[in-house]
Amino acid sequence: MMIATPFVNAKGNAMLAKVGRLFVIKTRFEAFLIIYALALGAVERGQVYLTQYPGIGGKLLFAACTGAVFLAGAKMLDCIRHERDVKAANPAAQS
Repeated sequence: MMIATPFVNAKGNAMLAKVGRLFVIKTRFEAFLIIYALALGAVERGQVYLTQYPGIGGKLLFAACTGAVFLAGAKMLDCIRHERDVKAANPAAQS
């Protein structure tokens, strides 16, 4: 019996499923690595905003860039916790 995942087509393309698993965040450590990468990009973009828009406008855009990372990181960590809880509640369910 084949497990239905969004990466397997009707014919059961297992290779596509293997590639698709590379893009799934499974652990908190992986989430923290992604959050770190997002934060680096956000700060870099925020610095560009500070030079392009001096004053309060640049500072607000900088805060918006870094604030988005906080929101995305919280959502990722929350989803990982939720998936772990669902898996613990129903051990028969396949991921």
